[in-house]
Amino acid sequence: MTGHEKTLWITRTGVMIALLIVMQAATAPLGSTLITGSIVNLLLIVAVMIGGLTSGLSVAILSPVIAKLLGIGPLWELIPFIAVGNMVLVLLWHIIGNRNLKNKLAAPVIALVTAAVAKFLVLYFGIVVIAIPLLLNLPEKQALVISSLFSYPQLITATIGGVLALTILPVLKKALRPKQA
Repeated sequence: MTGHEKTLWITRTGVMIALLIVMQAATAPLGSTLITGSIVNLLLIVAVMIGGLTSGLSVAILSPVIAKLLGIGPLWELIPFIAVGNMVLVLLWHIIGNRNLKNKLAAPVIALVTAAVAKFLVLYFGIVVIAIPLLLNLPEKQALVISSLFSYPQLITATIGGVLALTILPVLKKALRPKQA
């Protein structure tokens, strides 16, 4: 990695982390997992698609920690599961979303569907099936609330974030393309 590439990576990753903090803080008072989760997923996808895999993974890992520090994240014990779910989303977008297929929209759409379903499954099995019943000793009401947050809403927010990413990534990529002199 050249000095210019390192600077570009640091800048893009820093901007994505700053946007993550601002958007989580701005949407927290709304109390809507749908809004905050969709925006976070959008930012994860944009980070990996414009900043590369390490940028996307950095944002994916920091996201649940930042949410917890802002007072909108769940229990500390669940943060590793959320980070893994985010990392799966980022990895699949990186692997599938960057493919050059004849139909230019096919790879991103396949990435959207695959990554949303995979993130949902990781969070559902990790948190609802394993962490809550086997690792945490929560009152039944709290367990039900957390379980409901990490079931189908995760599929919805990952899908919405992906659809939003599909709409803005072409514009972002064009704007970030080096100018010809």
